[in-house]
Amino acid sequence: MTNTYLEKNKDSFSKKTIKYLKKTDFFKNKGRYLLLLPSLVFMVVFAYFPMVGIVIAFQEYDPVQGFFGSKWIGIENFKFFFQGTEWIQVTVNTLYLNALFILTGTFLSIAIAIMMSEIHKRIFKKASQTLMTLPNFVSWATIALFSVVFLESDGIINVILELFGREPISFYSDPDVWVSVFVIIKAWKGAGWGAIIYMAAILSIDNEIYEAAMMDGASRFQCIFKITIPLIKNVIVLMLIMSIGGIFKGDFGMIYPFIGDNSMLYPTTDVIDTYVYRALRSFTNYGRAAAIGLYQSIMGFILVLLANFLAKRYSPESAIF
Repeated sequence: MTNTYLEKNKDSFSKKTIKYLKKTDFFKNKGRYLLLLPSLVFMVVFAYFPMVGIVIAFQEYDPVQGFFGSKWIGIENFKFFFQGTEWIQVTVNTLYLNALFILTGTFLSIAIAIMMSEIHKRIFKKASQTLMTLPNFVSWATIALFSVVFLESDGIINVILELFGREPISFYSDPDVWVSVFVIIKAWKGAGWGAIIYMAAILSIDNEIYEAAMMDGASRFQCIFKITIPLIKNVIVLMLIMSIGGIFKGDFGMIYPFIGDNSMLYPTTDVIDTYVYRALRSFTNYGRAAAIGLYQSIMGFILVLLANFLAKRYSPESAIF
């Protein structure tokens, strides 16, 4: 009876379905979704398909045998990383350095964006924007090469210190100074580029709000702290959540060109990625590298969920989901 009813009314069902689909956001914005298609394909091919490689973390992986022929060894690869105390040191270094990078980078990027929004001379503004973003396109290897001029025992920094009667700093044997060095270099390279997003958010604020505030006697600083920062708060929180997702990823491309295999600097500069690189180079064990990479990804995912939960609780409009 049900089948007979469906057969008799299939035309009306199809019409209702089509009518419903036409009301959905997908049909209303087909062109925009079509523009997203290349990005979605890129994500699926280069982000989701490679996730099959997670199985390597639980195998004694042999490139010749492949995924299906390699020996399954369970959590043995994880034991390699978690035995002893080195994993604690590299994890703490990774979290500490990345937390400093996120905080200083976010603060400086917001400050630069606000300062740029206060500049009204078009030529000077365009020139400043270009100069601020240029360091982002310089490779870390090039920066490390030029840093020798500043950080060597007879480099520019030590020459200046000696002129003021201060003791020179032995950069390549003192691990304590490298946290500050990395924070400064990271900020110099990335703060200007990171400011672009905040500048775009500031430009979206209606100028009439500022005009009304100034008519009521508000100063420029009051406008910044009472209007600009509160109105870009959602963007700031969103960028922080996205940054937290990579807090367990040590910036190998930045750290290794400066430190290399200088073991004297490991106490403050050895992060998970440099540790894995040395282990992979010494043992050529792909499974161990994959296990540590899986550990980083899982911990980063947990932190994103936690950050998003806190954002959703205290500022629901800032949450990702």
